[in-house]
Amino acid sequence: MNIEHLLQRIRLGEDSSLELKRLVLTDGDKNITPHPDSLSDELAAMANAKGGLLILGVDDQSRDITGIALAQIDRVENWLTAICNDRIKPPLDIVTRHVELPDAQGVMQPVIVVEVPQSLWVHQSANGCFRRVGHAKRELPPDALARLFQQRSQARLIRFEEQAVPRCHFDDLDALLLRRFIKPDQGEVTTQLSRLHLLTISDDQLTPTVVGVLLCTLNPARWLPNVEILAVAHSGTRNDPNAQVDALEIQGPLDRQIMDAFHFVRRNMQTVARKALGRVDYPQYHLGAVFEAIVNAVAHRDYSQHAQRIRLFMFSDRLEIHTPGALPNTLALDSMSRLSVPRNEILASLLSRYYPVDDLALGKSYLMDRRGFGVEMILQESERLAGIKPIYEVVSDLELCLTIYAAKLPGVEDAV
Repeated sequence: MNIEHLLQRIRLGEDSSLELKRLVLTDGDKNITPHPDSLSDELAAMANAKGGLLILGVDDQSRDITGIALAQIDRVENWLTAICNDRIKPPLDIVTRHVELPDAQGVMQPVIVVEVPQSLWVHQSANGCFRRVGHAKRELPPDALARLFQQRSQARLIRFEEQAVPRCHFDDLDALLLRRFIKPDQGEVTTQLSRLHLLTISDDQLTPTVVGVLLCTLNPARWLPNVEILAVAHSGTRNDPNAQVDALEIQGPLDRQIMDAFHFVRRNMQTVARKALGRVDYPQYHLGAVFEAIVNAVAHRDYSQHAQRIRLFMFSDRLEIHTPGALPNTLALDSMSRLSVPRNEILASLLSRYYPVDDLALGKSYLMDRRGFGVEMILQESERLAGIKPIYEVVSDLELCLTIYAAKLPGVEDAV
């Protein structure tokens, strides 16, 4: 951080990307001025605009550097974190830096510089939805709020995957994960990645897109919270914590999440065998259908839903996969097996062209089937094995739940 540049900005005063706050801490209790609700409005307003800096420990009227008592730095830091997590929805990710700046007498005073990035989401703070305009926050009227939602999410159905991810840089992409997308004779690496929509231009810099982060970083949840799969296996038929036999939080790039979730199901499903006339296996689930269901959940989830994650529950009689996001526009439950309307077109395209599958038992060459027969295969193969057709349900217009019923297994007296 360039201290001289920071001091120059303070001297010039607040603008559309700079907010100054004098901090007053009372002794003997935990009261801090400014009020947390007011500060939450300021932080969210910046995130809803172009981002900016908040400097705690500088008077916004006189521009004097008043500082923060060194012994109180941690207390203020915790207070600030609580505001971002508890008073702003969805929670706001910030970066804080502790620096020393000279006051009017030349004495170095500790201050906290808060970097607020432009957010992928629209944030609501304690007193409503605000946006930074000039050096002040302005409450967003309904029409402006609607436009902001459209700008940020492009209706949350088609364009979200192409948006630049704030605070993520080209160097954050993993070189090994990028290799599958790079051809030696196809030009510059960044040009190839941009052509595939893994990179885009943001503020005159090449920045990873949402789909770039999902596929090409080792920990996408660092920038996109809850991009993971929660998998839980139960011994009974109810979601009972006392009956859990296995549980796993599955993270990492999406192709690894798919394989880890698939292996979780295969590890926890029951398979018995008879060998009266040669060994015959009797699995609870059709593995190809389970694999297809997991791929569909990962490929078609609504990644703009900040607080949701895929949930996979195994019970003694069924498998449930809960995917964030209702059905895309033009698609209904009764037409899912006949129409292919991908929510994330770029992600689906890349999974169908760059991610080969080497397990012949799964009946496919790539993670995604470009023909769009996945849902039909899940329904047909699962019903053929279990005698019960799987059920798709939309839950409160927030998530899609797929229930695959387990096949009844032969008696253990004949099993091997």
